[in-house]
Amino acid sequence: MEVIKTAIDGVLIIEPKVFGDNRGYFFESFSQREFDEKVAPILGHSINFVQDNENMSFYGVMRGLHFQRPPYTQSKLVRCVKGAVLDVAVDIRKGSPTYGKHVTVELTEENHRQFFVPRGFAHGFAVLSETAVFQYKCDEFYHPEAEGGISILDKSLSIDWHIPVDQAILSEKDTKHPLLNDFDSPFTL
Repeated sequence: MEVIKTAIDGVLIIEPKVFGDNRGYFFESFSQREFDEKVAPILGHSINFVQDNENMSFYGVMRGLHFQRPPYTQSKLVRCVKGAVLDVAVDIRKGSPTYGKHVTVELTEENHRQFFVPRGFAHGFAVLSETAVFQYKCDEFYHPEAEGGISILDKSLSIDWHIPVDQAILSEKDTKHPLLNDFDSPFTL
Protein backbone atom coordinates (compact mmCIF):
# COMPACT_ATOMS: atom_id res chain seq x y z
CA MET A 1 0.00 0.00 0.00
CA GLU A 2 1.06 3.56 -0.64
CA VAL A 3 0.50 6.24 2.00
CA ILE A 4 -0.02 9.76 0.66
CA LYS A 5 0.34 12.72 3.01
CA THR A 6 -2.10 15.60 2.54
CA ALA A 7 -1.95 19.33 3.26
CA ILE A 8 -2.92 18.65 6.90
CA ASP A 9 -0.62 16.56 9.10
CA GLY A 10 -2.13 13.23 10.08
CA VAL A 11 -4.82 13.20 7.38
CA LEU A 12 -3.75 10.48 4.94
CA ILE A 13 -4.84 8.93 1.67
CA ILE A 14 -4.07 5.23 1.40
CA GLU A 15 -3.86 3.46 -1.94
CA PRO A 16 -3.77 -0.33 -1.82
CA LYS A 17 -1.79 -2.38 -4.30
CA VAL A 18 -4.43 -3.90 -6.60
CA PHE A 19 -3.71 -7.09 -8.53
CA GLY A 20 -5.90 -7.40 -11.61
CA ASP A 21 -6.24 -9.79 -14.48
CA ASN A 22 -8.93 -11.10 -16.85
CA ARG A 23 -10.82 -12.56 -13.87
CA GLY A 24 -11.13 -9.29 -11.97
CA TYR A 25 -8.98 -7.98 -9.14
CA PHE A 26 -7.70 -8.72 -5.64
CA PHE A 27 -6.31 -6.44 -2.97
CA GLU A 28 -5.73 -6.50 0.75
CA SER A 29 -8.21 -3.91 2.04
CA PHE A 30 -6.62 -3.80 5.49
CA SER A 31 -3.57 -5.28 7.18
CA GLN A 32 -2.84 -4.26 10.76
CA ARG A 33 0.81 -5.20 10.26
CA GLU A 34 1.21 -3.00 7.18
CA PHE A 35 -0.81 -0.17 8.75
CA ASP A 36 1.50 -0.28 11.78
CA GLU A 37 4.62 -0.35 9.56
CA LYS A 38 3.61 2.48 7.22
CA VAL A 39 1.08 4.69 9.01
CA ALA A 40 2.06 4.54 12.70
CA PRO A 41 5.48 6.16 12.09
CA ILE A 42 3.77 9.09 10.33
CA LEU A 43 1.25 9.50 13.15
CA GLY A 44 3.74 8.85 15.94
CA HIS A 45 1.50 6.16 17.45
CA SER A 46 -0.33 2.99 16.49
CA ILE A 47 -4.05 2.69 15.82
CA ASN A 48 -6.18 -0.21 16.99
CA PHE A 49 -9.49 -0.36 15.14
CA VAL A 50 -12.36 -1.80 17.22
CA GLN A 51 -15.50 -1.27 15.12
CA ASP A 52 -16.43 -1.50 11.43
CA ASN A 53 -19.48 0.32 10.04
CA GLU A 54 -21.21 0.37 6.66
CA ASN A 55 -23.92 2.51 5.15
CA MET A 56 -25.67 2.80 1.81
CA SER A 57 -26.83 6.16 0.51
CA PHE A 58 -28.30 7.65 -2.67
CA TYR A 59 -27.06 10.45 -4.92
CA GLY A 60 -27.10 13.82 -3.18
CA VAL A 61 -27.00 12.47 0.36
CA MET A 62 -24.59 14.46 2.50
CA ARG A 63 -23.63 13.08 5.91
CA GLY A 64 -21.67 15.00 8.52
CA LEU A 65 -19.72 16.80 9.61
CA HIS A 66 -19.53 14.41 12.57
CA PHE A 67 -17.15 13.64 15.43
CA GLN A 68 -17.26 12.12 18.90
CA ARG A 69 -16.38 14.26 21.91
CA PRO A 70 -13.69 13.28 24.42
CA PRO A 71 -13.17 10.88 26.05
CA TYR A 72 -14.70 8.89 23.18
CA THR A 73 -12.92 10.52 20.23
CA GLN A 74 -12.48 8.44 17.09
CA SER A 75 -10.04 8.08 14.25
CA LYS A 76 -11.58 6.60 11.11
CA LEU A 77 -10.30 4.74 8.09
CA VAL A 78 -12.98 5.12 5.39
CA ARG A 79 -13.57 3.77 1.90
CA CYS A 80 -16.28 3.51 -0.73
CA VAL A 81 -16.86 -0.05 -1.95
CA LYS A 82 -19.68 0.79 -4.40
CA GLY A 83 -20.19 4.03 -6.27
CA ALA A 84 -18.40 7.27 -5.49
CA VAL A 85 -18.28 9.78 -2.64
CA LEU A 86 -16.48 13.01 -1.91
CA ASP A 87 -15.01 12.56 1.56
CA VAL A 88 -14.03 15.48 3.79
CA ALA A 89 -12.02 15.93 6.99
CA VAL A 90 -12.15 19.33 8.76
CA ASP A 91 -9.57 20.25 11.41
CA ILE A 92 -11.43 21.31 14.58
CA ARG A 93 -8.47 21.27 16.98
CA LYS A 94 -8.14 24.58 18.83
CA GLY A 95 -4.62 25.94 18.45
CA SER A 96 -3.96 24.05 15.22
CA PRO A 97 -2.39 26.10 12.41
CA THR A 98 -4.89 24.38 10.09
CA TYR A 99 -7.99 24.93 12.31
CA GLY A 100 -11.06 25.19 10.10
CA LYS A 101 -9.19 23.92 7.03
CA HIS A 102 -10.19 20.75 5.25
CA VAL A 103 -8.94 17.97 3.00
CA THR A 104 -11.17 16.33 0.40
CA VAL A 105 -10.68 13.14 -1.56
CA GLU A 106 -12.88 11.29 -3.99
CA LEU A 107 -13.28 7.67 -2.94
CA THR A 108 -14.66 5.28 -5.55
CA GLU A 109 -15.12 1.59 -6.16
CA GLU A 110 -12.65 1.98 -9.04
CA ASN A 111 -9.79 3.78 -7.27
CA HIS A 112 -10.04 1.69 -4.04
CA ARG A 113 -8.59 4.63 -2.10
CA GLN A 114 -8.99 4.90 1.65
CA PHE A 115 -8.93 8.04 3.75
CA PHE A 116 -7.56 8.21 7.28
CA VAL A 117 -9.30 10.84 9.44
CA PRO A 118 -7.56 11.35 12.80
CA ARG A 119 -9.09 12.33 16.11
CA GLY A 120 -9.84 16.04 16.35
CA PHE A 121 -11.38 16.23 12.90
CA ALA A 122 -15.01 16.49 11.81
CA HIS A 123 -15.83 14.04 9.03
CA GLY A 124 -18.46 13.98 6.32
CA PHE A 125 -19.16 12.89 2.77
CA ALA A 126 -21.41 13.53 -0.22
CA VAL A 127 -22.65 10.78 -2.54
CA LEU A 128 -21.69 11.49 -6.16
CA SER A 129 -23.02 8.30 -7.77
CA GLU A 130 -26.56 6.90 -8.04
CA THR A 131 -25.88 4.86 -4.89
CA ALA A 132 -22.84 4.38 -2.71
CA VAL A 133 -21.83 1.81 -0.12
CA PHE A 134 -19.44 3.36 2.37
CA GLN A 135 -17.39 1.48 4.97
CA TYR A 136 -15.33 2.77 7.85
CA LYS A 137 -13.19 1.42 10.64
CA CYS A 138 -13.16 3.27 13.99
CA ASP A 139 -10.60 3.12 16.78
CA GLU A 140 -13.23 3.80 19.47
CA PHE A 141 -16.69 2.37 19.93
CA TYR A 142 -19.69 4.56 19.09
CA HIS A 143 -21.10 6.45 22.08
CA PRO A 144 -24.34 8.31 21.24
CA GLU A 145 -23.91 10.66 24.21
CA ALA A 146 -20.60 11.84 22.72
CA GLU A 147 -21.98 12.75 19.27
CA GLY A 148 -21.06 16.15 17.90
CA GLY A 149 -21.04 17.98 14.63
CA ILE A 150 -20.57 21.19 12.73
CA SER A 151 -22.74 22.31 9.84
CA ILE A 152 -22.04 20.54 6.60
CA LEU A 153 -23.39 23.62 4.80
CA ASP A 154 -21.12 26.15 6.58
CA LYS A 155 -20.05 28.48 3.76
CA SER A 156 -17.05 29.69 5.77
CA LEU A 157 -15.47 26.24 5.29
CA SER A 158 -15.46 26.74 1.49
CA ILE A 159 -16.05 23.05 0.77
CA ASP A 160 -16.94 22.25 -2.83
CA TRP A 161 -19.17 19.22 -2.35
CA HIS A 162 -19.33 18.49 -6.11
CA ILE A 163 -23.14 18.41 -5.95
CA PRO A 164 -25.62 21.30 -5.95
CA VAL A 165 -26.25 22.15 -2.31
CA ASP A 166 -29.93 22.86 -3.09
CA GLN A 167 -30.22 19.19 -4.14
CA ALA A 168 -28.51 17.86 -1.00
CA ILE A 169 -30.38 15.32 1.10
CA LEU A 170 -29.61 15.83 4.80
CA SER A 171 -30.85 14.22 7.98
CA GLU A 172 -32.77 16.52 10.32
CA LYS A 173 -29.95 16.15 12.85
CA ASP A 174 -27.34 17.30 10.33
CA THR A 175 -29.32 20.49 9.60
CA LYS A 176 -29.03 21.55 13.26
CA HIS A 177 -25.25 21.48 13.79
CA PRO A 178 -23.65 24.87 14.52
CA LEU A 179 -21.44 26.82 12.16
CA LEU A 180 -17.71 26.62 12.86
CA ASN A 181 -17.68 30.24 14.15
CA ASP A 182 -20.42 29.37 16.67
CA PHE A 183 -18.76 26.16 17.77
CA ASP A 184 -16.69 25.63 20.93
CA SER A 185 -14.41 22.78 19.98
CA PRO A 186 -13.65 20.16 22.66
CA PHE A 187 -10.32 19.40 20.91
CA THR A 188 -6.97 21.09 21.37
CA LEU A 189 -3.71 20.52 19.58
